[in-house]
Amino acid sequence: MILKTSLIDIGAYAPITNDYSKTDFGTDFVWGVSSSAHQTEGAHLADGKGPSIWDDFSNKRGSIADNANANDACLFYYSFEEDLRLMRELGIKNFRFSISWSRILPHGTGEINYLGVSFYHRLIDACLENGIEPWITLYHWDLPLALERKGGWANREIIHWFEEYAMLCGKLFGDRVKNWMVLNEPMVFTGAGYFFGVHAPGKKSMKAFLASVHHATLCQAIGGRAIRYTVRNARIGTTISCSHITPRRENAADIKAATKVDALLNRLFVEPFLGLGYPTHDLPGLNLIEKYMKPGDDQRMVFNFDFLGIQNYTREIVQYSMFTPIVRAKIIPAEKRKANLTAMK
Repeated sequence: MILKTSLIDIGAYAPITNDYSKTDFGTDFVWGVSSSAHQTEGAHLADGKGPSIWDDFSNKRGSIADNANANDACLFYYSFEEDLRLMRELGIKNFRFSISWSRILPHGTGEINYLGVSFYHRLIDACLENGIEPWITLYHWDLPLALERKGGWANREIIHWFEEYAMLCGKLFGDRVKNWMVLNEPMVFTGAGYFFGVHAPGKKSMKAFLASVHHATLCQAIGGRAIRYTVRNARIGTTISCSHITPRRENAADIKAATKVDALLNRLFVEPFLGLGYPTHDLPGLNLIEKYMKPGDDQRMVFNFDFLGIQNYTREIVQYSMFTPIVRAKIIPAEKRKANLTAMK
């Protein structure tokens, strides 16, 4: 197991500083930029693409601020050649992008949309022609709507749907793409999508959340195995969102609350693939997930990734709260702490 940061994405809100230079990170550190299909491609129903849960969610009035959607986004689908030339001129050598599942499998499984496949072939070829190494993310939140109508991540059948999709991507693109990431921030798409309901598909259910967590954990390893099987000399990772967790006060209740939040936000999807199982010792309420586990799942969740992607946006200050189910903790917003805010908050 090699756990190292292999690709860094400097986001739109990163401060400009002269305190560091590229050489400070070593000669083997890989610099690049990243995007996701839904946020950039546009052409949301072009050339046979099926709708995704984000197409559906963002086109429901009131779901997004100002009723915005990504139907057009920045039209990367049509302008990628120009964008890649700009990357080359900027000296960008690595580009991480995601595959739109419903662009190549409009119904999530079965019939392949070869016009969608052609787009990714052309994108990959253009990356290589411009001296840019392509890094593929298999899943960046845009589940085919057809699969959500069957239960989505809360339906255990998704482990078979995802395996089919991952195997297909490996076979189609693995001759030229050697760097792969399986899931992007599973804590976000399960928690915000199936528990809080603020992201697609907009569900608010503890049962759906726990089921989707377990199924995403299984798919994380299953996707890794699918790429290992189909792509020679692949470097395979997965990415998580994480935060530095600090108790608000140095008392037993807040320290325990911070430990629980750390288990939920930072370790929930990491310890299973390491063979440690879910962090139920520090978060006993997570035992409820056992309802969705079947014999052999402990081993199905294990995979020897080559790297782990860490995406960190902020620290979190945590305080005990008796009113929050399972974790008995709450995050203190930056505004209430009178902390300085970035544009991202």
